Amino acid sequence: MTSHTIHTQFNGRLVFVGFGSIGRGVLPLILRHIGGLTPQRITIVTADEAGLGCAEAFGVRHIVQPIKPDNYRSVLEPLLGLGDFLLNLSVDVSSIELVKFARERGALYLDTCIEPWAGGYVDTAVDPAARSNYAMRHAALEMRKPDGDTSPRPTAVLTHGANPGLVSHFLKQALLNIARDTGVEVSEPSTREEWAALSHKLGVKVVHVAERDTQVPSIPKKVGEFVNTWSVDGFISEGSQPAELGWGTHEKSLPADGRTHAYGSGAAIYLMQPGAATRVRTWAPKAGHIHGFLITHSEAISIADYYTVRDGDTVVYRPTCHYSYHPSDSAVMSIHEFAGRNWRDQPEKRILLNEILPGGMDELGVLVAGHSRNAYWYGSQLTIDEARALAPYNNATSLQVTVAVLSGMVWAIENPQRGIVEPDEMDYKRNLEICAPYLGAVVGEYTDWNPLCDRARLFPEDIDLTDPWQFKNVRV
Repeated sequence: MTSHTIHTQFNGRLVFVGFGSIGRGVLPLILRHIGGLTPQRITIVTADEAGLGCAEAFGVRHIVQPIKPDNYRSVLEPLLGLGDFLLNLSVDVSSIELVKFARERGALYLDTCIEPWAGGYVDTAVDPAARSNYAMRHAALEMRKPDGDTSPRPTAVLTHGANPGLVSHFLKQALLNIARDTGVEVSEPSTREEWAALSHKLGVKVVHVAERDTQVPSIPKKVGEFVNTWSVDGFISEGSQPAELGWGTHEKSLPADGRTHAYGSGAAIYLMQPGAATRVRTWAPKAGHIHGFLITHSEAISIADYYTVRDGDTVVYRPTCHYSYHPSDSAVMSIHEFAGRNWRDQPEKRILLNEILPGGMDELGVLVAGHSRNAYWYGSQLTIDEARALAPYNNATSLQVTVAVLSGMVWAIENPQRGIVEPDEMDYKRNLEICAPYLGAVVGEYTDWNPLCDRARLFPEDIDLTDPWQFKNVRV
């Protein structure tokens, strides 16, 4: 018997592609909360032997075989069929090809980001726009187009971890809280158009995914080592892509290094420099005013797109949205060293788990700003001590991701024929219900802070005093 809530039943097989820090952290949650899914019906396909002690501890079969363009079908076909689930937690494996493959096999699918094949993020032979998340998201959503087959498609959940993923559900709850607190009478939206209209009515200009990680290792970072609280390869990849942000209708001018896209929704722009070289101002309740990295993430684009209000072909309203990430201090030093090596990986990589000292926290939420009460942060404040007590093989950062992977899987199992789905299109209440027990304190807090507050005027600055929430004020 178990004391853990069984959220759903699943009678198919589960195949992991990739078994890094997130795969190891989510396995015990899946076995706790998805009924009928025994270790004997789970297979892990991974590129190396790292973390296989976790698989062995739970009695789960594992295959060490890097997935590549020329072998993914031969490796996965014997493992995946009608009614099964493909959980893609890999790096350097094309998400689009795995979505297509899962669809062909009649299997459900979930990933935490849209990945290209190895080298796709940093291929200098192609234009930076082609290495953007905007381009990858557009290509993934193109698979929704009719191809003559009108039958229902197996659910494929794109980009559902903590962020992208969980933060989209935080945002919907935040908007309802702001409406309540500002006296805006509104029925709970049930469509994309209604959610966008609510954000417009509230006057929201900006959504920051504002995160501060204060976890500290007991063994300090060494020179020549990249230390992080989640995937090192994943952080290096996204930090090397162009900085990207959803581009709001309140913005007065495009940055000098900003570029637009000539196709798709037009919801985002990119900058002609890596996200790991771009810093932005934001705020979180515990951290206060921070400078974060503008790391490209799919939620910056999908949120801006989802909350767009149109009058015919004219965009009437859209919020600016981007990630503002202050990782652990060890990761900040690692990124600084990585950039100083001209964006070449350090020879050693370390993901923090057991060697984290007590007391640190990952504070992750959405800062929703520009409305009548200025700004409101809503999200999770999860300490390393709480994370260790809640689930094995997790730290505070990974648990926010792994429980969102779990909730996305549960939702997909409960909604098995929805085709390709983004987090913004899912049931936010169901996901928050599943995630809440693992998120520590979930809080909402208003603030008078804006990007012009406490600005040290050591040198003249090109700032806009008439609208604090212009991106030129946010950018460092």
